Amino acid sequence: MAVEKRLAFSIVQFLRDQTHCGALNSDEQESLEVAIQCLETTFKINSGDSHLAVPQPLTEIFLNSIFKNDNLSIPEISPTAEDTERAEQLKNEGNNHMKEENYSSAVECYTKAIDLDRRNAVYYCNRAAAHSKLGNYTEATGDCERAIGIDPTYSKAYGRMGLALTAMNKYPEAITYFKKALVLDPENETYKSNLKIAEQKQKEASSPTATGLGFDMASLINNPAFISMAASVMQNQQVQQLMSGMMSNAVGGPAAGVGGLSDISSLIEAGQQFAQQIQQQNPELIEQLRNHIRSRSFSGSAEEHS
Repeated sequence: MAVEKRLAFSIVQFLRDQTHCGALNSDEQESLEVAIQCLETTFKINSGDSHLAVPQPLTEIFLNSIFKNDNLSIPEISPTAEDTERAEQLKNEGNNHMKEENYSSAVECYTKAIDLDRRNAVYYCNRAAAHSKLGNYTEATGDCERAIGIDPTYSKAYGRMGLALTAMNKYPEAITYFKKALVLDPENETYKSNLKIAEQKQKEASSPTATGLGFDMASLINNPAFISMAASVMQNQQVQQLMSGMMSNAVGGPAAGVGGLSDISSLIEAGQQFAQQIQQQNPELIEQLRNHIRSRSFSGSAEEHS
């Protein structure tokens, strides 16, 4: 039963990760919570049974299995000279798309290059970078695993794996990969910087006072999408009235002499109204902003592609 318990514990860990990824609605999250409770009851396990944890998350085990199967299906015949040349052209096209921030087009180019030459670690690693820009971190880690499997000395693949894992809040694993990257390329300042970021985030996550609200205001206010949306929301008459009332209090209105409590309350209310208007007008913007801020949190955001 020990093996079954460890497997069930890994499945529960995977399901819990999904509930925290922000991609599920309330009904879907509730369904996962029910599934978690059923598994914990059936196998008599709970989140505190750390001795049941395995070295690798279930997703990584799954991806490794797929990678091994993919290797078996790869033909022994090397790509033709024409295929190799065309694959390089597609890779360069993908790199240009990355510079222009056309990440979906970059993924397509790198995928076509991989179809022509499955033994080139650079193609997988570059596609991992494009996937990360799109917020597809599971796909990014899978591509990094493939690149490492082809070339275990490819430091950039370890570094990009670390970035994807950090974005997934898997800080211990990210730290491990950044350290591996530094073993292969000890003087790389990007790896050093990203390692420090991952270590700091790990400390914050394990701190009892951590709020989990780390927020990069500079990245937010410099985001063109946010600026455009804010301007649109401010045209809303209800928000204008709320902001006008708050400013009146702030400059000596009827509530200004009560220790500022009314002003604080108005500020909170205005913020809530503002957020609600954004959510109603463009529910996808919040996730886009998260990806934008997250992508600029690491030193690898402007790295060159091979």
